[in-house]
This record gives sequence, C-alpha cells and structure tokens, in this order.
Amino acid sequence: MPEFNPVRGMRDLLFDETKQLNLIIRHARETAKSYNFGEVTTPIVESYELVSAKSSDEIRNRMFSFQDLGNRMVALRPEFTASIARLVTTVLKKAPRPIRLFSVGSVYRYDEPQRGRYREFWQSNYELMGSNKPEADAEMILLTNYFLKTLGLQNYFFKVGHIGIVKGILNQERVDEKTQKEVLHHMDKKEYDEAFSRIKNDDLKSILQNLVEIKGDDIFVITEEMSLLVKDYGEAKNAADNLIEILRLVTKTGCPIDSIQPTFSRGLEYYTGMIFEVQVPELEISLGGGGRYDRLLELFGGISIPAVGVAHGLDRINLALQIQDVKVKDQKTKKIFVIPVDEDLKIKALTITEELRNSGLFVEFEVMGRKMGKALEYANKRKMDYVVIAGKSELKEDSVALRNLLKHEQVTVKLENLVKKIQD
Repeated sequence: MPEFNPVRGMRDLLFDETKQLNLIIRHARETAKSYNFGEVTTPIVESYELVSAKSSDEIRNRMFSFQDLGNRMVALRPEFTASIARLVTTVLKKAPRPIRLFSVGSVYRYDEPQRGRYREFWQSNYELMGSNKPEADAEMILLTNYFLKTLGLQNYFFKVGHIGIVKGILNQERVDEKTQKEVLHHMDKKEYDEAFSRIKNDDLKSILQNLVEIKGDDIFVITEEMSLLVKDYGEAKNAADNLIEILRLVTKTGCPIDSIQPTFSRGLEYYTGMIFEVQVPELEISLGGGGRYDRLLELFGGISIPAVGVAHGLDRINLALQIQDVKVKDQKTKKIFVIPVDEDLKIKALTITEELRNSGLFVEFEVMGRKMGKALEYANKRKMDYVVIAGKSELKEDSVALRNLLKHEQVTVKLENLVKKIQD
C-alpha cells in the first residue's frame, strides 16, 4: 500500500497547532469587532477572470487555476480583495458607507515552500470601502498594530510607502503602462539597476535614483525630502503630502513606523496610494500588509468607490510568536475529564458532563470504558486540569470526587458547588 502524505506545500495541523491557529483567528475576530468590521464569508473558488484582473504577473502565474466541469476557468483564491470587491459591487452596492468588511480563511499560491511560506496559508483580511480620507489609511495600520499587540508579539515594525509617488513621476513623463509595471516590479525587489535600465530618459532616471537614495532615521525628514524632490510632479507631490498626513495620524498614537519605502509595491497592481508591511527582526518575510486601491472596484461594477485594506498572514504571525516564545492565551484554559466509576453510572456522569459544558468549560467524557487507572493515565497525557470521578457513594450524597491533576489533590465536592470549585 502506498503511504499518502499531504501535497507539497500543504500541511496537516494537529491538535496544538490547530488550537494555536484558532486562538489567533479568535484575536483577529475580536480585532474586527473592536473596529466595527462585519464578518463575511466568500468562496474559496472564484472566477479566474475576477481574481486575475489586477494581480501582478508574479501572482497570476502562481494561481491554482483550472477548468471546471462546465468548461469555466476558475481559481482557488490567492487573496481576498477581489472577492470583497465583487461583493461590494453587487449585493452590497447600496450599503451605507463606509463599508467595513472582515474575512478569514485559507488562500492558495503556488510558491516555493520554505520557512513561513506555504501553498495553502491562512489570512485575516480587513477592507474599508467608501472613504478617501487619510484617516481611513491610518486605521489599517492602527488596526494591525492593535491586533499584533493584543497577541503579545514583540518588536514588530512597519515600513510604509506610497505607490502614487513613483507612479506619479512615471505618468507625468508618459512612461507606458508595460514599462511602468516592469520598473515597479524591479524597484519592489530592490533590483534598481534592472529598473533603471528600462528608462531611457536620463533626467527621469536621476529623479528615481535620488528617491531611492533618500535615507534617515526621522520619517518626517525623509518624507519632506521626498515631497521637495518631486515638487515639479503634481501627482507625485500630492502623493508625498498624503503620505505625510497619514504618518502624522498614525504616529500620534505611538504606533511604530520604522522606515519609509517609496519604491515598494507589494506585488499587486491594484494599489493606488499608501502601502505598508509589518515585520519582525527574526523573519525576513512580512507578517502582513495592505494599502489603498481606489480604482479596483471600477473593474467589476463600473462604480468608483475609494477603498483601503490589509491582510495578515496568520501562519507567519504564528511562526513569529513561536520564535519569540509568546503563548497566545485561551480565555477558557481549564479542561475537565469526567469518569463514571461503574457502567450503571454513565447516565448520571454524562448529565454532569453536559452541565459543566453548559457552564462554558471544556469537558471530555470517558467513552472507552477504561478502568480508573488507565482513564487517569489518559487524562494526564491529554494534559487535563481536573478529573471528575462519578462514584456510587459520592453520587448518593449528590457529590463527586474532583481531582486536581496539577496539584495532585483530590477532594469531594457537592454537585451544586462543582463549577465554582473548578473555576476558582
């Protein structure tokens, strides 16, 4: 018989791994509630035309795409934004603005598997539709900061840019769209020689080189220099000033902005304004990022709706937490195992189990019919906190034996006091 393993780039997540991922997802949902984002669920399989519309060639070439039985080209979603754009231009077309949407789930890209990079991975996604104000852009950074801070992650930092600065320069110099894509792609990867080789105009090349070379520790000194450098390019100047305003809003809250990157584009062609990523020193890959995309929705519905969003890589955040040895806390930490001593006590013991569950506790019932010693051995292996032992003599007194496996103590407790005793 062949031994079957997961497809390359896919993973089985076992008990503790799944628990940790679910705890991170719970924090993502709590973040959505804190910022009043409503949760929606979109299909994993979407029209290829939809998800490829404004993805970069790099992402488009890594999609899991195929022809379905109806001869339609479809793809596993490589990210959430296209699906959300479809929703907003159809069923949510008349929803009051701004529209705040949250989604979480698995996405798929045919990347080369490596540390922190898989072909199936989990994202939490937040989209704010309807506002073109800098405070909407600032909210995406602040939301990300809140999410990571509540998880307990340390030393994370943001890098922020504005795609409109370079695009504004290229547009004014009438650089064709194909060349613009090539220039942005190479600048995003810091392949500056390759990027500049696409440009024939020496003055334009000089402006872009000077932009790349702006350095410093003070983000406002850097952005003011950028604004001054592009003062003769109206669109780029407006973009630089917009970035300054966003940074002012963000930094007033104490959110850590460590670097300004005017030449990165995050591999997606639909960005039109501010873009950002968040990282930790221990990993070279970003934990999440996003930006403004004011013209994407026009592709799907002919309506112009300004929008900004962010996606968080939950697998990468999980990896960063593990590296930093940060444990995400579960609000319900106590686990209880219920054992009926005799066969004829099963119904009463099961009733007690359900009452404990209804009180919000995590409870497992002994379903294997094991003797007491083996059942207790199992409870220890599963790292239970308490064992409730339903014995005949105790039940006659409306009591049970409660064993604390951490303290190695056992007491008799009245059923009416059992929940309180466990929760104390």
